[in-house]
Amino acid sequence: MKVERKDLGKGQVELLIELPAEDFAKYLPKAVEKISAEIKVEGFRPGKASFEVLKAKVGEQAIWEEAARFAINKTLGKAMEQEIKEQVVGQPEVDVVKLAPNNPLEYKVVVALLPEVTLGQYKDLGIKKEKVKVDEKDVEKLLGELREMRIKEVASDEPIGETDKVVVDINMSIDNVPLEGGQAKDTAVVMGKGYVVAGFDKKLVGAKKGDEREFSLRFPDDHHQKNMAGKMIDFKVKIKDIFKRDLPELNDDFAVSFGAKKMEALKEDIKKSIENEKGAQMAQKSEIELLNKLIDTSKFGPIPEVLIERELHAMLHELEHDVENQGAKFDDYLTSIGKTRSQLKLDMAPDAMKRVKSAIIIRQVAIDEKIVVDAEEIDHEIQHIMQHYQNSAEVAE
Repeated sequence: MKVERKDLGKGQVELLIELPAEDFAKYLPKAVEKISAEIKVEGFRPGKASFEVLKAKVGEQAIWEEAARFAINKTLGKAMEQEIKEQVVGQPEVDVVKLAPNNPLEYKVVVALLPEVTLGQYKDLGIKKEKVKVDEKDVEKLLGELREMRIKEVASDEPIGETDKVVVDINMSIDNVPLEGGQAKDTAVVMGKGYVVAGFDKKLVGAKKGDEREFSLRFPDDHHQKNMAGKMIDFKVKIKDIFKRDLPELNDDFAVSFGAKKMEALKEDIKKSIENEKGAQMAQKSEIELLNKLIDTSKFGPIPEVLIERELHAMLHELEHDVENQGAKFDDYLTSIGKTRSQLKLDMAPDAMKRVKSAIIIRQVAIDEKIVVDAEEIDHEIQHIMQHYQNSAEVAE
């Protein structure tokens, strides 16, 4: 087997691999067996048809192509091990260059290499975590959110009040021309929450079920939907249902419903929860500050585009998942910000590069500091994960 290496730049290497005809021919029987096992050949059991029979049925080229797949799978690893001493990342890209019966097999493979990095100073950088402070307003805000979770709603025929929830059909237009994306049916609006646009809910106060209200409101200049930003929008709103909202009292019974014995105990639990959340946020902020300093002071070799592309794919998937978890469609989100997927990926590229560099830095620190994970730690983490999937044999496997 002959292997030639060519450095392509940008962290990529190409190998041109030639397998002599006599070596390539050794994979022909495997190809014949596989193809004959997959297709029905009259008079032969699966996997037992001969080369000549298969040649008449599927063509000689198809058999040699299958042989090439076997040959590449068998020889690629050896060729890479022979010529590439650097750390490879991602999947190799393989292309057949020459394939003909009774001739050498030639194929090339392009691989991306993990960039080398020379770390800057990463100890004693003077980065300190801020002290966690939780004031009474934080506790009261979360208490209010818990209160909303226990709210009781009762259908009503009374006029809309300032704390009610209403279900409405909304039609928005400019100069009698319907706005794209400005129509919504059976939309729930909680009064006083500032839904749709500032002032919208106040225009509904006093209306009854079945009423229609028409009014105009100006959208803010920085509104996320560009076709509405800074414009006076005409509304037609039909009231379909009205619900009176009964908020529970903040007393010991309320605390018990959340697993606390008394109201003071619930407040203390809330305070600790907020402290933990803020502590985690501050730790993350310090980590980001540290990594940003290291990125600025470290020197990197060429970073392959495949790493950036893979990170962009992950970031886009994370964003799509977050949007859909909030009950929205990702295509609608893209429309609202006036971007295509390609444009959004372009916007994300600098952050993707930063995330790739951060991962490279963390890996190198682990190597330099000889940080290892022992089997006991791995088993402990597996057991921790399995607590959430106790009845899933698939996850356990």
